[in-house]
Amino acid sequence: MIQTPYYLIDKLKLKRNMEIVQYVREQSGAKALLALKCFATWSVFDLMSQYMDGTTSSSLNEVKLGRLKFGGETHAYSVAWADHEIDEVLANSDKIIFNSIGQLERFEQDSVGHTRGLRLNPGVSSSEFIIADPSRPFSRLGEWDAEKVMKVIDKISGFMIHNNCENGSFELFDRMLSQIEERFGALLEQVEWVSLGGGIHFTGDGYPLDAFCARLRAFSQRYGVQVYLEPGEASITLSTSLEVTVLDTLYNGKQLAIVDSSIEAHMLDLLIYRQPAKMAACDGPHQYMVCGKSCLAGDIFGEFNFDHELKVGDRLSFIDAAGYTMVKKNWFNGVQMPSIAVRQLDGSIELVREFGFEDFVSSLS
Repeated sequence: MIQTPYYLIDKLKLKRNMEIVQYVREQSGAKALLALKCFATWSVFDLMSQYMDGTTSSSLNEVKLGRLKFGGETHAYSVAWADHEIDEVLANSDKIIFNSIGQLERFEQDSVGHTRGLRLNPGVSSSEFIIADPSRPFSRLGEWDAEKVMKVIDKISGFMIHNNCENGSFELFDRMLSQIEERFGALLEQVEWVSLGGGIHFTGDGYPLDAFCARLRAFSQRYGVQVYLEPGEASITLSTSLEVTVLDTLYNGKQLAIVDSSIEAHMLDLLIYRQPAKMAACDGPHQYMVCGKSCLAGDIFGEFNFDHELKVGDRLSFIDAAGYTMVKKNWFNGVQMPSIAVRQLDGSIELVREFGFEDFVSSLS
């Protein structure tokens, strides 16, 4: 039995998402790039690369990881590239996407002969959280003035537009894409490719895939562009769990259970967005607040019902735990870093990575 805590990636569940990605590619003509900012656990890239066209990045390190471990097309985007990075970025990518006209012009000579794009900011998004809203007031994420962009259109061949955030509504996606067309249509007619970014939850249950594919195909045909999607969460939805063990129970007005994990260290988005973890539904009579073991007072996974009283040694499983977890995990409080395990397609479980004291030491100085 693997020592907790550990992330368990189930390839059968992952394959289900990949098959939907492939369906969208086939029916819409769009290409799909894995967004490494969300999920970069390369131990399962052997499966994912069979169904996707490549990767997209947010940094030089992600660019190099995508080229080395995934293959296919490697798109390089960053909010800002540094002078000392640009040569390596270009050497390891097929397309480079600049966040601003200033960056495009700064590295114009360096990137001569390279496929170049520019990020556009349409001023609308699906985000419910200001911290994650790419179209928030005074956003630094992309250019919004179509007239300024038109003046440099000869320097680029495509655009990246990322304004969907956990958007499970096709109607909202369709409406925002129409707003993009109204605002930037003249620009879109001048380029060869357009990435619509990630955040579109098209692998969710009940999503109208055929309507989605038809909309993408119509957009592609109208402007004569190759469409790209950058699924992050959509690629790995419900594929992974975080396995933990109960270390202690106590009562302090509520029944509490402390586990050998931490939201600040292992599921940081729960803390950032004030959201509870997910656990398989249970309407049992025993309710517990499940808490992490760090010293942060708000280190709480959430309140859950169980069909039995929890005791020390019980194992719990938080589901849908792949996105923005392994890429954000940290050594806060020195809490043990979760291992990474993979349930292979034949059902066998392989422990692919363990972290120990030396990893903790080497992360510091």
